[in-house]
Amino acid sequence: MSFSILIENSIAYFTITRPEMRNAINYDVMGGLEEFLDRIEDDPEISFAVITGEGERAFCSGGDLSDFHGFQTAEDAWPMLSRGANILYRIATLPMPTVAVVNGAAVGGGCELATACDYRLVSNQAKAGFIQGTLAITSGWGGATLLFEKNGPHDQLMMLTSRASVHSAEELKQLGWATELYRGDADTALEQFLAPMLKVHRNVHRAYKTIATKKWKAAELQQAMQEEARVCSVLWESDAHHEAVQRFLTKSK
Repeated sequence: MSFSILIENSIAYFTITRPEMRNAINYDVMGGLEEFLDRIEDDPEISFAVITGEGERAFCSGGDLSDFHGFQTAEDAWPMLSRGANILYRIATLPMPTVAVVNGAAVGGGCELATACDYRLVSNQAKAGFIQGTLAITSGWGGATLLFEKNGPHDQLMMLTSRASVHSAEELKQLGWATELYRGDADTALEQFLAPMLKVHRNVHRAYKTIATKKWKAAELQQAMQEEARVCSVLWESDAHHEAVQRFLTKSK
């Protein structure tokens, strides 16, 4: 199993359990996220949803190229990209607040996954970035659309995506991407982060979340995220992307 789901004390936890693969997302993890969302979307007893990765090295290192690198054309890549964008849209518009516990590296699609959450609780040792540009593609699961929809200086957000580089936890806090930094144990940090909010009835949090997402639904956010996936699919079939992937795979060996 590449993931675990736990619902305990009104908090729903989803953990990617592929530490040997730096918690990369494959089809199994995609299916797990869909199962998680199916279980909690209509459950009025859930106060918060938490997404994280197993271990301390990685929150999520993005899409697993061993599953996805074989796509040659836009048509090949589109179903996976569209599915990922739909998953992230569902996370972003869940009726309860969501927390990404970024306990390690969050790069590429992993950075997109964390961006879909309302809060990002980030280890002071973690690094994150929209590094897709190093493979001659854009973000493909709607993460950039979500990033620009959320408050932040436009030029800073442009640099976060366009430089295709990895940023330290401190830099992520300065950019406004990290909600809060923590040192030490992730479980303790999450407990301390949630403690003040758990004193407030879950219906209050859910009401504010409805207010926060209302404008996204009115602005056709889901359609915009799917368009981002479409743009990525077009770039996916370029020679520049395939050459970059081969260089990456050769280097990884």
